[in-house]
Amino acid sequence: MNVKQISVLLDNSPGKLCEMTEVLAEKRISIRALTVANSTDTSTVRLIVDNVIWTSSVLRDAGFTVSFSDVLAVEVPNVPGGLTGVLSILKAGGVNIEYMYDVGARQAVYGGHVCIMFRFSDNERAAEVLNDAGIRMLGQGELAAF
Repeated sequence: MNVKQISVLLDNSPGKLCEMTEVLAEKRISIRALTVANSTDTSTVRLIVDNVIWTSSVLRDAGFTVSFSDVLAVEVPNVPGGLTGVLSILKAGGVNIEYMYDVGARQAVYGGHVCIMFRFSDNERAAEVLNDAGIRMLGQGELAAF
């Protein structure tokens, strides 16, 4: 159950991230998840949105460099050790994590779930390992609930 992630390459300078989010806000595009990784000269912004095709078109029309990748949206118990439990399952399955970031709490109360976006070196293998362990993964449309 892959989710399409948009990556946007930005100059690493003041205001560039704001410029990108202004474009999205003008078109009333809601960001479901966002993470920024930077180097000396550039930043890579990774986004999860409801409408990937339209959002990428809006960003490209505004002059931004856009690419796509597949990630998995994994539901993780919002309890102490919840993440460790999922990571242990992945470790036992020999699955390599390239990066991950939090989407947010599904229920604000203790005992709910958080959704974490994972990029694996082998998404298919990761999905198989997680499915076998009964770990729930969300689809693109389900992320609107977060």
